Parts: sequence; C-alpha cells; structure tokens
Amino acid sequence: MRPAAEAGLTQFEKAAVAYMQPLLKPFSVIVVGGGLAGLSAACALAEAGYQVRLLEKRRYLGGRASSYEHPGTGEVIDNCQHVLLGNCVNLIDLYRRLGVSDAIRWFDRLTFVEPGGRRSILEPSFLPAPFHSMPAFLRAQAFSFSDKLAIGRGMSAFVARVPSDSEENFAQWLSRHGQTRGAIERFWKPVLVSALNEDPDRMSVHYAGQVIRKSLLLSPGAGRMGVPAIPLSELYRSAIDYLESRGGHVDLSSAPESFQWSDETQQWTVATPSQNFTSDAVVLALAFEGLGKLLPSLPRNPEADQLAKNLGCFGHSPITGIHLWFDREITDLEHAILLDATIQWMFHKSRLQPEKRRGEPGSYIELVVSASKSMVEMQRQEIIDLAQRELAEFFPLAAQAKLVKAAVVKEVRATYSIRPRLDLIRPTAVSPWPRAFLAGDWVATGWPATMEGAVRSGYLAAEAVSRAAGKPAHFMKPDLPPTGLMRLLP
Repeated sequence: MRPAAEAGLTQFEKAAVAYMQPLLKPFSVIVVGGGLAGLSAACALAEAGYQVRLLEKRRYLGGRASSYEHPGTGEVIDNCQHVLLGNCVNLIDLYRRLGVSDAIRWFDRLTFVEPGGRRSILEPSFLPAPFHSMPAFLRAQAFSFSDKLAIGRGMSAFVARVPSDSEENFAQWLSRHGQTRGAIERFWKPVLVSALNEDPDRMSVHYAGQVIRKSLLLSPGAGRMGVPAIPLSELYRSAIDYLESRGGHVDLSSAPESFQWSDETQQWTVATPSQNFTSDAVVLALAFEGLGKLLPSLPRNPEADQLAKNLGCFGHSPITGIHLWFDREITDLEHAILLDATIQWMFHKSRLQPEKRRGEPGSYIELVVSASKSMVEMQRQEIIDLAQRELAEFFPLAAQAKLVKAAVVKEVRATYSIRPRLDLIRPTAVSPWPRAFLAGDWVATGWPATMEGAVRSGYLAAEAVSRAAGKPAHFMKPDLPPTGLMRLLP
C-alpha cells in the first residue's frame, strides 16, 4: 500500500497493515553454495515464487562440476570429466530448467578396449530388459566364457532387488558370489569404481547393486550415457539468468562468516565480509567438509554436536584427470573404457566438444582415474609419463604423435567415500537449527556421490523449505520406470 493511501487510514487500520505487510512479502531463502545441490534448491524455489539469494564463495557456479582456465596450458578444462546416465531424472530436469538440455550428448554404447587395441562393445538390442544387452555381452571378446558365466550369475543377484546395506563390502560380495579375476578386473571394477569412485573393498554392496540394477538392468534408456558438449561452467552459467529472471539474486565471491537466528523476528541474519543478509530460511548446500568448517559459526545445541560428530566419520576418495594435447588425432573413438591399466576412461574432448576446438589441429584427450589414491603422492611428470605409456598400448597412433602440452588435475576431495553402513549417519534435509536445511550429495538422498544425488538433495531441501513456509510442494521427479520384463518385478 502506498504512503498516500495510508494517510487516510485509522490507527487501527495502520497497525493491521503493518502486521500484514510481512505476510504479504514472498518467503525469503538464502542458499549457501553454488554447486549442483545449491543450484537445484535455488532454481526450484525461485520457480515456485520464493525470494531466493544464492551465495557462492567462488567466482563461478558448479562447485566440483566446474571448469576453469588452467594456468600452465592456457586451456579451459573441466576440473574432472562428469557424465550422467538416463536414470538421472532430477539432473535432467535441472538441465531442462536451465535450458541446456541440448548441450548433453547421449550415447547408447560403451566401448571396452584391451591393450593391443581390440574392442568390445556393449549396447542394447531388441530383447526386453533385463536382457537387452545380452547379445552384445555374449559377443564381447574382452570376457572369457568363465568370466561371462560369473558376471551373469552376479548380475542375476540384482534383478529382483537391491541388497540392503550391511557391513559386507563389495570385494567380499564378489568373492562370495564366485566372481573370476577377469570378471572383477574387466567388468565389475571398471563399471563400479568409475560410478562410485571407490575401491571394491571400501564400497557399499547396497550402492553397487543400485548402480547395476538401475543403470544396466532396469531399461535400455536407464543406461544411456550423457556427456556435456560444452565446458561445465558454461553449462551452469545460465543459472544466473534463470534465478534473476525470477526475482532472485546471485552473489559470487561471497562467503558467509556467521549465522544468527532471531526468535523475535523468526529470521536468519547471514554475514559476509561485505554485507549482511536476512531471510526467513537458509539452505546450507555444501560439501560435508564445508559444512564442518561452518559449524562454529552456527548456534550450538546437542543435535548440532551430533551432526559435527557424524561429519567426522565421512571420508574422501580422489579422482585424477590427465589432460593431453597431441599434434594429431590418435583415435576415432569419442570415449572408451580402458582395461588392464591404471587409466580407466578415455574421453576424446576434441570430438565431444567440437565447437570449442573447431578448426584447431590435433587431438585433446582427457584420461580419468577414479579412486586414484595411488596417484595422490605421484609427481606431475610421473603421471603424464604413465598416461602416455599406457595410452599407446591401446591406441598405437599415440606413440607416433607429439605431446604438445599436458595438465594433471588431482581432485583429492572429489567425492565422499561410499563405504558400507554410511547411510546410518547421513542426515536428512532437516537440520539442528530452525528453518535451516541441509543439501549436498552426502545427505540422505538414497543415491551415492553423484550429480544426480546432489540435485536430489537440493530438491529435497526445497521441499523442506516449502513445508516450513506452510506451502508444501513436490519438486522431486519420479524414477525412470522399468521396461520389458523388469516391469513384472517390485
């Protein structure tokens, strides 16, 4: 109501207006953290009409899924190669919101390459799920007959259901199910170490089973692999326009220093080095170690002390990305799983991101080593020499090509370690503080440390905010439905 109109009101009416004015304002939310968890929470809330302010300490969005100009090469590189699968329905929904769905390239086949160059291709066929990949699997020369029998026996254990979490790790499960060395080294480890970023002896059987059932058995569409065709930071830059067009604000290079809750105003005050902000609710969308660092600046209570104790039980698992620029093309493949080697995946970035390198000669290759604990202490040149040597075993042209430049990126804190029984201490979106909510791939999403898990956590936090605001809303998307014979199972 305008001041001129207010002038003719009685004192009682003015008091009523003053009382109602805060109720007429949109419910305000500060989201701390501009990774996928924070972006998904902020975008969902802004779309639903909430007043959103996103605070990110870096100069760019995306968190661990971001890109930057590497100082040693002058090239814009992703901090690590990120992929998604067809069953990542909430991540796909976020891409739809941001208008970047067309920037994802989808592939229906996986190529396994052995030293020497022999290739085996896994792809769907006309058969119904869960048998859609069986013809290609039976033709695959990378696996012996005994390997195939063992893999088939192991896969069958996940057809009906995903095992409950237990103390057993996946290495023990593999031994108990009679898996051959070839099956373990050429199938289970390449697939699951890449998906979960952990070694089998530290890996939850529950989440290993979830990856196999929901990605490889559920339906052909569930296992499709999506690869961004543009640098990651470009993929998420559009989130700024998305939020601002819906009345939101994005503050980069803005790290919160303290949080204060007022029982009187029922609001949070979040202090940054340059400004203080108030809001009706806060979403803390941070990695577990990031939240741990902020805990001293949040109100202390027994629940917060327990959360701090639980956070101390999480651990990290590293990923190493090796970026190589050659003077010529070394392979016609766009991506491949490399067997019997330290390097696990090859992504031909010159082909995957053609617009970025249009007209430039040569070949840009990114190699990925997940759960790369052995590389953390290795020197840069050691890693590059190892990568070149192994790459030439798969692609002989690499031995003839000249290496123009190289970069090694060690993400020591790439993901949390998805060890057995970790779900016992993963918190929900509801935090120990009033109207404060948690998001991050490490919270209780039912998914492991993936981009999909991060987005799910953001949507769950947004749903918790909506309940606190008295306007319950649902943002999570339903899982991809099973097809074929899998529809007959629960």
